[in-house]
Amino acid sequence: MGHYFVSPTLRYRYFYKLMRKIEYHTLSNGIRIVHNRVTTSKIVHCGIMLDIGSRDESHENQGIAHFWEHMAFKGTRKRKAFHIINRLDVLGGELNAFTDKEKILFYASLRETYFEKAVDLLTDITFDSVFPDNQIDRERKVILEEMAMYLDDPEDSLHDEFDRVVFGDHPLGMNILGTQTTVQSFRKKDFRKFIREHLDTKKIIFSSVGNMDLKVVVQLAEKYMGHIPKITSTRTRKKFKGYKPKEVTIRKNVQQARCALGRPAYSIKDDKRSAFYMLVNILGGNGMNSRLNWALREKHGFVYSIGANYYPFSDTGLFMISFGTEPSQLNKSLELIHLEMSKLKTRLLGVRQMNAAKEQLLGHLATAEKNNMNFMIMMARQLLDHGRIYAFDEIHEKIKNTEAVTLAGLANEIFDESRFSYLRMEPN
Repeated sequence: MGHYFVSPTLRYRYFYKLMRKIEYHTLSNGIRIVHNRVTTSKIVHCGIMLDIGSRDESHENQGIAHFWEHMAFKGTRKRKAFHIINRLDVLGGELNAFTDKEKILFYASLRETYFEKAVDLLTDITFDSVFPDNQIDRERKVILEEMAMYLDDPEDSLHDEFDRVVFGDHPLGMNILGTQTTVQSFRKKDFRKFIREHLDTKKIIFSSVGNMDLKVVVQLAEKYMGHIPKITSTRTRKKFKGYKPKEVTIRKNVQQARCALGRPAYSIKDDKRSAFYMLVNILGGNGMNSRLNWALREKHGFVYSIGANYYPFSDTGLFMISFGTEPSQLNKSLELIHLEMSKLKTRLLGVRQMNAAKEQLLGHLATAEKNNMNFMIMMARQLLDHGRIYAFDEIHEKIKNTEAVTLAGLANEIFDESRFSYLRMEPN
């Protein structure tokens, strides 16, 4: 029997059409529901995403969004901390949360039989936390330990320190965990004030992926979230402007020298972002065949790992390259990095190179979106950031239609060495 090849992206487009029927509903208070019914899994993933993050803080209360995320599990009007933690654990489910620069997500994964319990619990911890004083004091210690652990990890601290180098005193440059001083200062009134000032029901998404009909999802959302009053916030995010390149060197108790370099890049709403993702993936993506991995690791043995990343935000973005190496090889590594960026500015990729780059990026996207948890989070993010969810076919066409001259143009725009900032972390 003969065999024939079907590209991974074509297989995924077929899978997407079978699996990804996305449906919407808006409650009277403005909270939006987005649901994807999948019939091939007995596990449901669901979450409440808020368009609030660490960039919505001030220098006086930095870290409060992340602290709030922790405190949501520490007591509500009808549940104590033990009952919150135990509610889904005893069913083999998972309850968790995260905070980033622009979002907070409370989410759960469990068998579809217990979907209602997840909706009930997520609503409770999101909207009805009571912030018990004894729990604030206890969790304060936990966060300070988390902060100490993070500071002991050169890779984690390098990233956050580089945010400060690029964004300076702007809230995007602040550490999500806050500072020891601010974390020590928070009281119940501070959490309530922050929530009161920033919560907006039009900027809240309940997202779910599982084998439930939309009617069931809406019915439960109405039951547990319908009573929440319509809330409007007048707060606006401070836009980032006035970037100035900097070079900073810090001394730490590390064996390797570590370095981050980069600059602001395109915002999440910029039409150039899809092509720029491709360019960054070619330069230093996760694949072993990236230009930077090949030049610095495979060819010269200067690094164990090196990566280029692009993080888009609502009004700006961050392009960043990071790596670790022996101190004596730091400058040579930087020379090779700039050489690889220069090649992408001056040499157009050939047809075969472009096709390979497109297939690789589409494969990464397909793999990520096939994960139902990732898809639940992606739906919520896109609905908050764009007011809609992009179908894989749309993304596919954008990437397929990207031309080599476009990538070279983006490389010349962003890979401008005179606009780069540098952070070097060197041994004491």
